[in-house]
This record gives sequence, C-alpha cells and structure tokens, in this order.
Amino acid sequence: MPSISKKGHLMPESPIRKLAPFAEKAKKLGIKVLHLNIGQPDIETPKIALDAVKNNNITILAYAPSEGSESYREKLADYYAKHHINVDSKDILVTTGGSEALSFVIGTIADVGDEIIVPEPFYANYYGFASANGVKITPIASRIEDDFALPPIEEFEKLISPKTKAILINNPNNPTGYLYSKEEIKKLAAIVKKHDIFLVADEVYREFIYEGKQHYSILQESDLDNNAIIIDSVSKRYSMCGARIGCLVSRNESVIKTALKFAQARLSPPTYALVASEAALETPESYFIEVKEEYVSRRDVLITELQKIKGLKVAKPNGAFYCIAELPVKNADDFARWLLESFNLNNETIMIAPAAGFYATDGLGRNQARIAYVLEKESLKRAVRILKEALTTYNGK
Repeated sequence: MPSISKKGHLMPESPIRKLAPFAEKAKKLGIKVLHLNIGQPDIETPKIALDAVKNNNITILAYAPSEGSESYREKLADYYAKHHINVDSKDILVTTGGSEALSFVIGTIADVGDEIIVPEPFYANYYGFASANGVKITPIASRIEDDFALPPIEEFEKLISPKTKAILINNPNNPTGYLYSKEEIKKLAAIVKKHDIFLVADEVYREFIYEGKQHYSILQESDLDNNAIIIDSVSKRYSMCGARIGCLVSRNESVIKTALKFAQARLSPPTYALVASEAALETPESYFIEVKEEYVSRRDVLITELQKIKGLKVAKPNGAFYCIAELPVKNADDFARWLLESFNLNNETIMIAPAAGFYATDGLGRNQARIAYVLEKESLKRAVRILKEALTTYNGK
C-alpha cells in the first residue's frame, strides 16, 4: 500500500472541527446542538456586499489579477488610512482568505527547519500552516491568571536562535480575546528590530475592541517597514466567512514580490468574492457600532453566567468574540465528546472547542475550552445552563 507523507502525518487535526462528526450524529438523533466551538457569527452580512453580487453585470466570470484588483487594493489602502495605517495599494496582496495569506507569509519568510515564535494559546491553524511548510512553531506560554497578556519580553529573547525568522501574534487574540496594548506592541517591535527578524500580526478582529480600548497595529510603527507584515480578512469583519477573501500587507517590497509568486501559482482570488469584498468597504460605521454593542452584551452575559459555575475560571476578553474557560475537569477533549455523545438537557447540548489544540506545548490547555460568543444572548444563557448541568453530571459519573 502506498505510504502517506510524513508531512501529512504531522498535520494536526483542527480542535475546532474534529468533533463535527459527533455533533452531526447528535443532530440526526434529534438533539439540538448549540455551537460554541466555531467563530461563525450569526450577524447578517452587510446588504451592500450581497447586492453587489446579485446586481452585477458580469458576463464572463474571468480570472482576477493574482494580487487582487487594483480598485479593491486602492480602497483597502483608504480603509487602512482610516485606521492610522499608511500603506499604498502596492503594499497589499489579496488572498483567498486570511488562511492563504498566512500560508504565503510563512512560505515567503521561512525555509524548512526554520522557527517562528508564537505566544500560546494561539489560533490552531498556525500550527497547521507551519507544519505544511516544514517550519517549527516555538511556543511561549501566556497564562489565564494574567488574562493571557504578553509574556515578559525577556522570555522571547531566550527563545531567539539563528533559525528564528519571526514572532507571530494575533491581535486581538483568537482563542483568548486578549488585546495587546500599544506598549506590548512596541516591546515586540524593538526586539524584532534588534534581532532583524519579522513581526507578523494577524489583525482580522481589528474592529472588535471593547471597553473603550484602541487597537494598535504593528504598521503604526513607522520604523518597522522592513519587519512588519499584517494578515487580514473580511471573514469576521463583515460576517463574510464564506467569501474567502483576505490579504497580507507589508511595506517590505521583497515580501510582497515574493508572496506574489505564491499567488501567481494559485492563479487568482475568487472574482465574485472580490466584488462583494470591495462593496463591503462601503459599509457604514453604524454597522460596526451596532455589531460591537451586540458582542459586548453577549460577552457580558456569557462571562457573568460562566463565573457562576463553581470551579470554573475564565479570562475576560477585550477583543474578538472568544474566551478561554478553565473547566473543573481533567480532560476537556473527553468532556467535549461526552457532551455530544452522552448528554442533553431538554433535548439540547453544546459543542465546545477543547483548548489543548490551541497550544503547542504538550499538556497545556488540557482542562480548558475555547467558547465563542457568536450566538444571541438567550441561546448563550441556555448554553451555560447546559454546561453547568453537564459538569455536575460528568463529574458525578
């Protein structure tokens, strides 16, 4: 029998999606599953984006330019300017989702055997994209007791070696919801300049910042032109996960030119999705005000209810729409599967994402779960009620 590649064996399962077969089986048995496991917002996509696809007069659905259309990239540059990020259209490469942008970046800056330092817990697919490129993730642990703040910069310094090519952060963070401060970004900027490595920031949740705080982008650092690369996406910003349009942004000309070669190899981003994404840039600010208010109220409901569960610990997020909860169980993977296979309350159960898959260090996160507050508030209240009852039953079995 032909053998599977070592690379294929090393590719990690998604902690977000690996329990999907058990959820589908539960649904077939008539059990309603409340999805707290995946960042799929139930917020409506802006009508202006959907109408742009419905009402267009395209007669030939042709290839788009590999780097994305000039008109879209020019409008993206205007969007970034509103967020105090000064870039030109030539500094932007449009990709098939933020995922492809990240894959292109890793392929552009790192060779097989090189290393990228990432604070953990981190978005699980970072590990997958690194594995696919033969690149090692070097983790540095943040702690729930510190609300997952940036670890001391001295700890980063200890991990930097000749093989280190970049530090990668997600700001605000998925899965923790932590928002890195301006001071933390400046510390990271100083260390990447000192060691002449890249600072890559996944900023796809830029709009979702709470408590009156402000997002500070790495590209707001004016002297970081050669080191800074942004990953971005329309997926969460406009509730357009299915559009699969993202981009990478850098003022480093060599980064963009090299990433373009990867983009040319996959031909082009999807044309209709480009149409929708360009139109989405005209979304009024009132949309984001309403969405942020909704997420704040959902977050507050979720955190308040979770804090009522004995033995559960949760960090309050200041961005994105996720939190990490430390559960009074030994193995969150086993508990998450048991929720879908063996438990329901009034014919409902919940699906959570076990957090061990968001860590690269073996053993960390085993009793933690990522919870996404992408459901409306009454569903969140029911979900936490189910979680509370489930923990009592599970720990008593």
